[in-house]
Amino acid sequence: MQTRTPRPDEAAPVGVGTKEVGGPAVLKIVIAGGFGVGKTTCVRAVSEIEPLTTEEYLTQASVPTDSLEGVENKDTTTVAFDFGRLSLDVPVPLELFLFGTPGQDRFVNLWYDLSSGAVGAVVLADTRRLASSFTAVSFFEQIGLPFIVAVNQFDRAYCYDAEEVRAAIDLAPEIPLVRCDARVPDSVAGVLLTLVDHALSRSPAHPAHPINPTLLDA
Repeated sequence: MQTRTPRPDEAAPVGVGTKEVGGPAVLKIVIAGGFGVGKTTCVRAVSEIEPLTTEEYLTQASVPTDSLEGVENKDTTTVAFDFGRLSLDVPVPLELFLFGTPGQDRFVNLWYDLSSGAVGAVVLADTRRLASSFTAVSFFEQIGLPFIVAVNQFDRAYCYDAEEVRAAIDLAPEIPLVRCDARVPDSVAGVLLTLVDHALSRSPAHPAHPINPTLLDA
């Protein structure tokens, strides 16, 4: 039975997935991060099924809330979630259900629902706009869901070293930080396996952290 991820007025541990008898281990993974960091691209690149996406075109009405600084060519945004599936056999069979979150802070309420029953999360980061990933990092720290940070390698973006990125987003030393190209299936698969290893190494000994309700005011 899956465990719901608690909202700010609740308290409950976070689930770590299930396994069907004789079948692969079925794990739910959340792919999060700020606006335009490559979450939809990530799901599309690695999904073995036609991914479900909920993208809508950006309009003038979104200008006050959806800054295009650094992603001026972006013309769509996820408004609910992306969904994909990936099967792996490394060395035990895994079936990964991938849920990409909408990136804007105003959708934090939805992040609670998408995180329900997840084994962990990947926070994608863009070194040109690291501040856009602050809310996602804080969110998963607060709900106690294991996560890693994956720096998406955008063309012409400056390549900071790992310690510079950690310092910029105040990332705890025990949280893995990796680099990836969200357009390349093997790169994304490697990130997902890093997350699975990290999440399972933490479960079930690490209780959920207290939840900070001020996240909902972001």
